[in-house]
This record gives sequence, structure tokens and C-alpha cells, in this order.
Amino acid sequence: MSQRNVRPLLRAGLAAGVAMTMAAQAAPAIAAPARVGNVQKAMEELARTPGVVGAVGGAYVDGKPVGMGSGGSRLLDGQGGRIPADARFRIWSQTKQMVATVVLQLVGEGRFGVDDKLGDLLPVVAEKDLVERADEITVRQMLRHTSGIPDWYAGKPKPDGTEGDDPSFDVFDFTTRYQPLDLVKWSRARPRTGEPGEKWSYSNTNYTLLGMVIERATGHDLATELHERLFGPLEMTKSYLMVEPPDGVKGPHGHGYYPDADGTPRDVDRFNAGYTGGAGGVVSTAHDVSAFQRAFTQGKLLPPELQRVLTDRLPSDSRIQGKSRSSCGDDFYITGGLAPGSIAMTFYSADGRRQFAMSFTLSVKPSAVELDAGKAVETVFCPSS
Repeated sequence: MSQRNVRPLLRAGLAAGVAMTMAAQAAPAIAAPARVGNVQKAMEELARTPGVVGAVGGAYVDGKPVGMGSGGSRLLDGQGGRIPADARFRIWSQTKQMVATVVLQLVGEGRFGVDDKLGDLLPVVAEKDLVERADEITVRQMLRHTSGIPDWYAGKPKPDGTEGDDPSFDVFDFTTRYQPLDLVKWSRARPRTGEPGEKWSYSNTNYTLLGMVIERATGHDLATELHERLFGPLEMTKSYLMVEPPDGVKGPHGHGYYPDADGTPRDVDRFNAGYTGGAGGVVSTAHDVSAFQRAFTQGKLLPPELQRVLTDRLPSDSRIQGKSRSSCGDDFYITGGLAPGSIAMTFYSADGRRQFAMSFTLSVKPSAVELDAGKAVETVFCPSS
């Protein structure tokens, strides 16, 4: 991915998470920069992007903050004051990498195997015919988006079965209590995207199901497992999984908007938690998501053989690489996600020493935004360029 073009990421919806991180370990280690640029300036510039209401970001080197900033405003039309630079925000599909990590930790503990079948781990989906060929689909295939299970997210899927720009659900329904199985049912009538294990095709349904696999294997809810295995040990003190509609983001934060049928931006700060779960339900901060990405990239959360389940690239994988070459010659990788109201992304170096996490609240559909986030990375980590 060019540092000047993040539109392929923006078109990935809730689907942008693990898909952008699987090749993250290939580049050589790089030294920390001699100087660090102005994060506040970078965020103010990004907040001037048409369609952006507010922006927050934080940069870290070796776990230490080297700059934080925010631009724009908390609410539409300059209202509500500035967003606190340490505010929480929805990280959307960056959740998937966290869920994948918990799944593989359970594999390491012998709770189940990466080649165990979905129908055995979640008998209900086979018994009620909620997932076609559930007796053939493996944990590995769901983790790597090669299961062929269609996506539940988009109202009008693309020809390959993956999500389009518009959601399949009512964006402004903040209160209906959807269960994960409800979302799985939405995908059942859609055509499969391939044979099990045949090819890569992004599907939020994979991670909706993996969240259920975690809960059935542990006897705990997904929020508890994420806290006990990741948020607590990594001191991600402001992170949590949003689970109950109409929950909002805790503490002062930026509000996102989405156009209604008349094109009028409506506040979607209470975006229904029932739509997200294991596919995109984590709320975090620049500090916390950087702490997770640093630990993951440096191999502190999984043994190498299990980490490779996520990081090894498939020959048939046609996804866009989440990699950006800065003008100062350093490679950065990107993981991110978006849904109605906001975009979140984290740039990080291949050695895990540097991270720059950002969130942008919007007044338009995410697919309508042209963000030059790579320029912000250069402003911060290549200040002499």
C-alpha cells in the first residue's frame, strides 16, 4: 500500500483488521529515529480532510510516548471542543487480530486444534444448518479467511461475495439486541466464496464464529477472555469489548456520523454493539492498541509456529499488502478497520519498536474519505524528509 493511498483499506469496512497484518514479520529490524516530528500538527492536518469531524493519534517508540495530538472537534460543525488526545475510540476490525491471538493461545493450551472442524466446536451451526459445510471448515481457515463462509456485513456483496460499501443492517438501530448467531444466519442465504481452504476471501462471519468458539471452549464470555489474556497483562487499562446496546464509548471522545436516506449526517455514536463482537467490538486508545501491536509483532503473545498461522501469506492471497515505504526509507505496516462513523488504523514498524495509532470520526460514509495517513507517519517518523 502506498503511503499516499489508503483507499483500499477504507473500502474494507469492518473487514480491515487481520487481513492487513498477516505479512507483518518479513522486513528487517530498523533503528529508532533520531528525531520525532509533531504529532499534534499531523493530526490537525488530517482533521482538515473533507468528511473528517475529528482526529486523534499517538506515536510510540519502544513503548514510550513520543507525541500525542488531536484535531477537529468532538461533535459535528466544530461543536463540543477538542477531542482529548488520549480518548477512547472504536478500533473496529483491529479487534480481529486480538481475537485471533486468543484463539491461538487456546490452541497452544490444547483446548482445540487449528485443524479442528467448526461443526465439532460449535455443533449448533451444523445442527441448525447455519453454516454450509461446517463439518469441513477448520479453525485455521476461519482465522485466515479461507473458509469460504460468506460475509454478513454488506447489503449488496461484491461479485466475489465480500462486503460492499453499504451495510446489510439498519445503521440507526441502536437498541436491538442481536446475538452472534443472528449475524451468522444473515450470511446463510449468500453464496459461498470458495471451497474450504481454497482461497482468501474476507468475511466478518469468520470472526463472529471464532468469538463463539472462544466462549464455548472457555465457558467465559469473549469480553472476559480478552481482558484476562490481553488487556490486563499488557496494561491496556482503557480497552474493553463493547457488548450491550446502546453502549457508547466511555469518557470524552469524538462522535461519528453517517448520512441518512436524505444525505443528512446523523450521530451514530451509539452504533449497535450487537453488530460487532469478535469481528470489531473492541474500544481502545492509541496507547493501548500500540501496546498490543508491539507485543504481537515482537512475538510476545504466541509461539512462532502459531504466530505463523496469521503471518504466513497464502500464494492465492490477492489482498492488498498493508505495507508503506516512507520517504526516509523505512517500512511501516498497517492494520485498521472502519464502519459507519469512523476509521481507525495503526502503522507499525516490522521490528515492533514504533507505532502510530490514529482514529478519525466522520460526517460521511467511510468510502467517501480520502485520507493521506501515510503523510502523517512521515511527518512524525521522518521529520527531516
